[in-house]
Amino acid sequence: MTPGSRDALPLKDLIFQRMDELSHAEKKVARALLARYPGAGLESSAALSKAAGTSKPTVLRLLSRLGIGSYPEFQQRLRDEVTQSMNASPVSRAQQHLAVEPEDTVFGRSVALRAGLVDRIAETVPPGEIERAVALLTAPPRHVVVSGGYFSRLMARMLALQLDQLMPSVDYADEPLGRDIGKYLRFTGKDSLAIVFDLRRYELAAKELVALVKARGGSVMLITDESLSPSAEEADVVLPVAVDGVPFDSFAALLVLVEALVDTVFHALGDRAIERMTQWEHSIHIYRAFRAAAAAGGSEPASPSHEEEDED
Repeated sequence: MTPGSRDALPLKDLIFQRMDELSHAEKKVARALLARYPGAGLESSAALSKAAGTSKPTVLRLLSRLGIGSYPEFQQRLRDEVTQSMNASPVSRAQQHLAVEPEDTVFGRSVALRAGLVDRIAETVPPGEIERAVALLTAPPRHVVVSGGYFSRLMARMLALQLDQLMPSVDYADEPLGRDIGKYLRFTGKDSLAIVFDLRRYELAAKELVALVKARGGSVMLITDESLSPSAEEADVVLPVAVDGVPFDSFAALLVLVEALVDTVFHALGDRAIERMTQWEHSIHIYRAFRAAAAAGGSEPASPSHEEEDED
């Protein structure tokens, strides 16, 4: 990438693009900045370093990696981005979405938008974060609890159900700070992992849950959007995806991230995953209303046995 094209990138996108190149301390600064973007960067370098739990030289090293020569230059770029963003109000953006060109269709544009969100996963999720996520999930012994927010709990539950078929000791917490709190009180150090979904309009419960897990010595994998949940500052692994949609945020990229993560974990576990899946297949009872073999023979399907049943 040429310096000119890099300069044209919004700072947030530039940070995501360079995340794998950063040191551990520099990542803490980057996450603190993204968690309160752009406000954190408009404060002093001392305030940013304090929020990240690092030092002012670490902040300056991060800027150097981004090709920015000084903190005042960095803040000027942030102010320019804010000014440009303010010129495009939510109403004007909505009007642009409604102004469909004659040769286009609302449905076609919606599909293209969501396909674009999926394509951006390669930009928003650093490969190194995926590697760390898989390492956390596949290093035995492991106790994993998955939770989500108001809508993202749908994705959280799916991830928990699929991981449970690949590895033991996976739980889903529908009310992590309520009736399911005991699942987290069992956490005993780094062999425990909380996977927390927290997307924009971030929930206080997510931040409180992450603080609880860290206080008990557990690890945290955070799945969030590009702007980053405030919990990103404490998370061990952060997986951000683009969720922009009309009229509601889109889960298209989030779904692909979840499925790709499960696929990657499956390949990392290998025979252990096959053994676990075999246990599921031989144990679960799912009664089917229709079977191809019965239809071909023209007879009514018999009540299924363990061997006949499969999983959704």
